[in-house]
Amino acid sequence: MAVLEVENVHKVYSLGKTELEALKGVSFTIERGDFMSIVGPSGCGKTTLLNIIGCIDKPTSGKVLFEGNDVATYSDNQEADTRLSRMGFVFQSFNLIPVLSVSENVEFPLILRGVEKKKRRGRVKELVDAVGLSRYSAHKPDELSGGQRQRVAIARALVNEPELVIADEPTANLDSETGAMIVDLMGTLNQEQGVSFVFSTHNPEIMKYAHRIIHLKDGLVDRVEGDG
Repeated sequence: MAVLEVENVHKVYSLGKTELEALKGVSFTIERGDFMSIVGPSGCGKTTLLNIIGCIDKPTSGKVLFEGNDVATYSDNQEADTRLSRMGFVFQSFNLIPVLSVSENVEFPLILRGVEKKKRRGRVKELVDAVGLSRYSAHKPDELSGGQRQRVAIARALVNEPELVIADEPTANLDSETGAMIVDLMGTLNQEQGVSFVFSTHNPEIMKYAHRIIHLKDGLVDRVEGDG
């Protein structure tokens, strides 16, 4: 079974007396173990699509099926639980809690889920090590470089062992070399842990790391490259 299926999704925003159709009938599938990039120019609908995939926003019409279940039928609590325990999110602005250390930022989603302390600490150490930040586990975000902060965000996204990680322009605030390292790290974690990744980018250097690329243009799938 696919992790996620997007079926003829439309999204219309009302702006006063006018309507903006951000998505015009988008369809595709994210398979288990996918490492997929959604690409296209600014305004093509990338962030809107990722918000719908991540249960942050709802489509105007069409369906999003997460592991076969129509997310439109979820209650607010089911949506929140899905985002917390079954999906991970990585943002271009990192979204770390400034007063918490690296380990505490990674641990925070486990605390929200009520995972017991010993199990939390073991999982956090495993992921902080996996992203190469064991030396910095006690550091606060403002003591880290942009690339290091994004590694913390990736570890946090993986800590609940999600089926799907959604990354919205995860390299936008990084230099090209650091950005390539971040996507390479996500690719390694994808292979080692089997987590499906979908990330958006407009950077052609980053696109080459994806196994499959969905090109959006004017709210539609223009073309698909790669396997699947």
